[in-house]
Amino acid sequence: MPFTVSNSCSISPTLVPERAPSAYAEPVSTPPAPSSSPPAQSVPYAADLELATGLADRADAISMARFLASDLRVETKPDLTPVTEADRAVEEELRRAIRLARPADIVVGEEFGGIDDSGLPAGRVWIIDPIDGTKNYVRGVPVWATLIALIEDGEPVVGLVSAPALGRRWWAAPEQGAWTQTHLRGHAAPPRQIHVSAVADLSDASFSYSDRVGWQHRTETGLDDLISIAWRTRAYSDFYSYMLLAEGAVDVAAEPELSAWDIAALIPIITQAGGTVTGFDGGPALTADGAYASNSLLHPAVTELLRS
Repeated sequence: MPFTVSNSCSISPTLVPERAPSAYAEPVSTPPAPSSSPPAQSVPYAADLELATGLADRADAISMARFLASDLRVETKPDLTPVTEADRAVEEELRRAIRLARPADIVVGEEFGGIDDSGLPAGRVWIIDPIDGTKNYVRGVPVWATLIALIEDGEPVVGLVSAPALGRRWWAAPEQGAWTQTHLRGHAAPPRQIHVSAVADLSDASFSYSDRVGWQHRTETGLDDLISIAWRTRAYSDFYSYMLLAEGAVDVAAEPELSAWDIAALIPIITQAGGTVTGFDGGPALTADGAYASNSLLHPAVTELLRS
């Protein structure tokens, strides 16, 4: 569906349906599970996960409409990272939709803020990264995603990652596990539950990290040691490293520089899949400025290297 972007990059509400048609199945209220599972109304955060799915549908429609566009408008932010009209348009639309659906909730996003020096607000907070992987988006690389998270009293409880150019989506919430679904060439595969790997030795592990930028403030020696010990090292980019970890395709992932919107949606998916994610300071990943994740079995060994 076409959409228009004004000078302020806002979406014309007349061109965005209240609920954009989804390419994905409706897995959120009660994901596929044995018949002994509780009824949908008793599943924690089912309604919030359903809302997140609707938000992702809206985001996908906006971001895909401008992906690979020859006239895509790109600016440079003060931190020298790029931002596009699509980043801003997605966040504006999701903020509008959340205000309508959950007027008492707080919204925090990468492009329009919501966090001050005191940190995340208390209560229910939605955290949005409209396009995680903007550099990829700008260059036509399909590895980018919209990240949507619900935080309750500082704890990430709902996470959804939608990567429409890859035809992939991942989601998780308490007592529902972690799930993914693929939609390619008009065909939607059934949702499937995912779990981390059972690799128990770093010498057998696949390790993914972004690049060396930022590691000079960490332990470059630890990074080099991990690279040399691991069976395989690749850079799968931003959110994708952590989703591959949740699926069991990668065993360790690390990012030396993160903001809350980079990691919030990933945490429930990783943990519900059986993984562990930790800040470099040893505290919660959500409030850390860098984090690493593993299949849990490898976490003590990774911690010893990266925090030595």
